[in-house]
Amino acid sequence: MAVCSSVSISQVEYLRFDADFYHPKYLQELKTWRTLEERIGVAKLSHLISAPVRTGRTPSSRHIKEVDEIVPFIKTDVIREGRINFDSAGELPKRVLNGTDFIPADSVVITIIGATPEIVGRAAIVRDADPRCVTNQNVAVITTNSKCDPYFLTAYFQTSFGRDQLWRHSRRTEQVNLNCREVERVLIPTPDISLQNEIGDLVRASFAATDDSESLYTQAQQLLESELGLDKLRFDKPVGYAARFSELELSHRADAQHYQPRFAQLLEHLGKFQTKRIREIRRYNRRGIQPVYVENGTHAVVNSQHLGPKHINYDGLQKTTEHIFNASPEAHIQPDDLLIYTTGAYIGRTNVYLDEAPAFASNHVNILRLSPDIDHAYMAMVFQSIIGQFQTQKHARGSAQAELYPVDIDKFLVPLLPPDKQREIGNLVRESLTKQRESVQLLDQAKSRVEQLIEEAVRR
Repeated sequence: MAVCSSVSISQVEYLRFDADFYHPKYLQELKTWRTLEERIGVAKLSHLISAPVRTGRTPSSRHIKEVDEIVPFIKTDVIREGRINFDSAGELPKRVLNGTDFIPADSVVITIIGATPEIVGRAAIVRDADPRCVTNQNVAVITTNSKCDPYFLTAYFQTSFGRDQLWRHSRRTEQVNLNCREVERVLIPTPDISLQNEIGDLVRASFAATDDSESLYTQAQQLLESELGLDKLRFDKPVGYAARFSELELSHRADAQHYQPRFAQLLEHLGKFQTKRIREIRRYNRRGIQPVYVENGTHAVVNSQHLGPKHINYDGLQKTTEHIFNASPEAHIQPDDLLIYTTGAYIGRTNVYLDEAPAFASNHVNILRLSPDIDHAYMAMVFQSIIGQFQTQKHARGSAQAELYPVDIDKFLVPLLPPDKQREIGNLVRESLTKQRESVQLLDQAKSRVEQLIEEAVRR
């Protein structure tokens, strides 16, 4: 339904005449802010910063040479839920950067340009423990002063109140965007600094839990590589190579990619261990089915975007109806199933489903269920290692877009370490997920605490 509002000329702010800025929702929220100012305090961001808000830049020269020192390059797509995904960040050579390009520790970064409002206003913080990094012109850098805990500010920007402030000041042209001065105009609640620190400590604890999660996952990787000698493998780089005609007949593949010597080297190395083909140890192996997503569905759907570099993003799962779920039992996911990304940029990425809730696999996710005597979390690590990566490259087919079919996954050769060693590696993966979920819960608590603080101040 269409909505409208009218404002007197005396209410016009910052020479803004666009209707979005005076949307009835935002005008109603101004009453809330006046109440908050009386009860807990409110300030424009410009009064809470130690330096003007700035953006980064994209250097004209970005070519990386072999001798260059690499610096992470932060863009909008790697800023998520309070943290920066450095694994997916871009790279720049340090020689093209200035000292002022680097983001100071404890700075808040927010996205200020995007195709839709949802992209604008994502907030994260750069910590002292993070790599020294820079950003581009689509991300604003905020350095707070002693009146504002930056971790509290990060939590606030992830609440509906914080996002509404950023969205109100944004301009809707071809893209949704803010400039740095507009960011400085957003309103921030300013409770006592001790209360800010209390909420900020929840965010700090969330980051500490994520650090623990990543450390545990790294331990699992290192233990797997050590046990299988993968950390000592060195692969030849031949100028050319040949394959026998009999190999072509057996594989029904004539593409050069399938016969790279490194694949043979890996299989020769695995011959030192007990190994089996997936088809010998699996109970179930098939792709999911494309579901219909509904806003208030009853059953979670895991699609390819939910498969992460380490774990499934359980909190981001979409939903489908009970009817659709029940109509396709072949796409049902059971606890401990391996879920494999079968089409697209991250083909072969594998996570183990470590949840008790019933879920549904979409058509770009392959469900692999193994014999009960195999630790599935251990096997997920095998698939994520070069063992899985190389065999994905070997068996994937397609030209414009690579695909991995259940029959291809059946051909994978996997090492079977002793059960106790499998459990040791698998337990590290499970502990890593527990810490990751703890991190999400702590961040949610921080956001809820900010919202509760605002709502209670307005009610009393």
